[in-house]
Amino acid sequence: MTSTSTKTVAFLVAKEGIERVELTEPWQAVLDVGATAVLLSPESGEVQTYDHLDKAETRAVDQTVGSASVADFDALVLPGGVANPDALRTDADAVAFVRDFVASGKPVAAICHAPWTLVEADVLRNRTVTSWPSLQTDLRNAGAEWVDKEVVQDGNLITSRNPDDLPAFNAALLEALAHGSASQGA
Repeated sequence: MTSTSTKTVAFLVAKEGIERVELTEPWQAVLDVGATAVLLSPESGEVQTYDHLDKAETRAVDQTVGSASVADFDALVLPGGVANPDALRTDADAVAFVRDFVASGKPVAAICHAPWTLVEADVLRNRTVTSWPSLQTDLRNAGAEWVDKEVVQDGNLITSRNPDDLPAFNAALLEALAHGSASQGA
C-alpha cells in the first residue's frame, strides 16, 4: 500500500451552497490518514457551507482553481449541495480543472449533486455513476449509466448519493488515494 502521508487532495467548491458534511467529513478522513487537504474555489476569500438550507460554517479558500494545476494533486473531491455544483458548472476554470483531472486518471470523488459538474465537464459517457436521485436523468443524458447504490466506482470516478453514504464514500476515496486510482467496475 502506498503511503498517503505525502498525498495532496483538492476539494473544489463554489463560493456558497456547499453541503457542510460533504466537505468536512471527507476532509477529515483525508487528514486522518496524514494527507494534505487543499480548498479550491473560483474566487479567493471564504466559502459558505450549509446544513441543508441553513447557513453553517465558513472556510478559507487555499487557492483559486484558475491558478491550480492537476499535477499538484493526487485526488479531487467534489462535495455536493444543490447550489455548489450548479455554480461550479458555470465557471470555465472549474469545469476545465475537473475535465483535466478526470482525464489524468487520478481519483475523482463526487457526492450527492456534485456529478452535475461532471456532466458539464463531459466526462460521463459510458461510465457508471450514482448521485442524488433527481440528477439521474441529467447523468443518463450525459451518457452515463445511473444506478442507485451507496458508492459506485468506475475507473477513477467514485460517486455516492447523499450524506448517509459518507462512510462508504470516504472509504472508497481513501482506498483510491492509497493506490493512485479507483477500482475498476461498479
